[in-house]
Amino acid sequence: MRKVKIIGGAMTKFGRHMDRSLKSLVAEAVNGTLKDAGLTKDQLEGVWVGNASQGVLTGQESIRGQVVMRAMGIGRIPVVNVENACASSATALHGARAMVALGEMDVALAVGMEKMYFENRSKVLPAFTGCMDVEILPQLMQAFANQEKKIKKEMEARGEAKKKKSGQRSVFMDAYAWTARNHMKKYGTTQRQLAVIASKNHYHSSMNPLAQYQNLFTVEEVLEAPEVAYPLTRPMCSPIGDGVAAVVICSEEFAKKIGASHAVEVAACMLASGEDPSEERKESTLAWLAKRAYERAGIGPDDIDVAEVHDATAFGELGATEELGFCPRGEGGPFAEAGNSTLGGGLPINVSGGLESQGHPIGATGVRQVVELYWHLTGGGRAGKRQVEGAKVGLAQNAGGNVNASEAALSVTILKK
Repeated sequence: MRKVKIIGGAMTKFGRHMDRSLKSLVAEAVNGTLKDAGLTKDQLEGVWVGNASQGVLTGQESIRGQVVMRAMGIGRIPVVNVENACASSATALHGARAMVALGEMDVALAVGMEKMYFENRSKVLPAFTGCMDVEILPQLMQAFANQEKKIKKEMEARGEAKKKKSGQRSVFMDAYAWTARNHMKKYGTTQRQLAVIASKNHYHSSMNPLAQYQNLFTVEEVLEAPEVAYPLTRPMCSPIGDGVAAVVICSEEFAKKIGASHAVEVAACMLASGEDPSEERKESTLAWLAKRAYERAGIGPDDIDVAEVHDATAFGELGATEELGFCPRGEGGPFAEAGNSTLGGGLPINVSGGLESQGHPIGATGVRQVVELYWHLTGGGRAGKRQVEGAKVGLAQNAGGNVNASEAALSVTILKK
């Protein structure tokens, strides 16, 4: 297997782009990536396009990648469409990397794209519910509702004031809230610790001009914000959005041949599917996948200098921090409270602002995380004020969908300078 390098990366601003088409967003990100790599589109040998929801949202099925690539004059070469929930573009990167590593091509493009803002917000909900087992979805939603009623009664019995509810939410917020409550009960994790994580990520995003949200929130403001599903308040949860990210990957030989000025190695790019919980199985799927990725990259969790993890909610980051081996299980809350994951701490996490603040156009997130790491590892001011100085190794963790009580698709990617 050949070594694979990333030699270019770019993304659009994430957010609400009501006046722009997906084609124009893709063109912006891809042209920026090619310019960064010093390549022309004619040098590409293949394109992998990750997208989760355009079929549901616009009716464009089957050839989504070909449609956006042809619009910018890229044809003839293979275009592979990848749909894998929120892990769609991480899976696209995995496929492109494999073909380059195997020697089937020398240079390829991996793209993550999604456009989720529409005047009619009700169109978006099926994009999320379709990422769960739809046969059991009614039972799950009823279970979530029943537990929410139970929590409300318990809080009323304690004399706690009723919080204002946030607006429309996806069923995934209920799933994360359920898992967070179980973690709180088992380990003593607090709502305030989740607020610390959210406040930290909003602080990071204030230094990111491409982030959907760039406003600061104190811990107290996070706690006082409208509730989505206890213990999650609005600033703890990722928004929908529009956005595109792309990377150029190539063989080490190709990078040397063209004299690439900035390149990082894709040292590991691993995928997994979730599994049903088991009393006998003490290790989560993510912990198992992370160990495989560390082994493939020849490193351990202590070697990571910067990480981007799938914080669809603040609890998503807390759980990933533990399962990736950055701290012992049950200590993710204290780890964040101690400032370890803040820029300038021992292991900065989600210095982009994460999904909570950078935004989460679901099919774009996996590659977006990788572009962020690529910028930190290659320097040159591309990460701006949020630059993690001296970063040499970065990790991206992405996940998507839900089957029963666990995530459906997972990925861990490790980059080395």
